[in-house]
Amino acid sequence: MIVVTGEIEVKADAVEAMKTAAIAMAHATREEDGCIVYGFWQDIESDTCFRVYEEWESLEALVAHGKAPHMAEFGAQIGGSIVSRN
Repeated sequence: MIVVTGEIEVKADAVEAMKTAAIAMAHATREEDGCIVYGFWQDIESDTCFRVYEEWESLEALVAHGKAPHMAEFGAQIGGSIVSRN
């Protein structure tokens, strides 16, 4: 199993757009082969900070996820609103 976690901080005026995009992304990703867990959580101390947590059955499944159409769509929706990504 592969575990991936990180943070995405968005501009204050993009919080609602991030929530909408993250929900769509999570739903689509959970349908992918090899996805065990995938979700976003908003930081209770910083409305603009979101944590992503992922569990994958294999590296191949994770690589395929990176090439999925909904990954590109997510990036197009929030890419210009990202302040930092860790």
